[in-house]
Amino acid sequence: MTKAIIGTWGKSLAVRVPADVARLAGLTQGEAVEIEEVDGAIVIRRDEAKSAKHQQALAAAEAIMKMAKGHRLNGLSIRELINEGRPGC
Repeated sequence: MTKAIIGTWGKSLAVRVPADVARLAGLTQGEAVEIEEVDGAIVIRRDEAKSAKHQQALAAAEAIMKMAKGHRLNGLSIRELINEGRPGC
């Protein structure tokens, strides 16, 4: 569990979302979120419309990856081409 410290932003309280949590949740700077109190806990949710678009994008990327399996370029698979282009690999 990641911890954060409450600060102030103008006359409001603010929580900084740690980078690793933001990355895992797919949050971006300036993104609108919903915040509510539920049984004493603070719940932050991504905007449902953006979350749905994100899920659609992930599904599309997965479909593209499945279609790409077995295709080769100059005898190399797509994975081999990607790995070949990575520095330090």
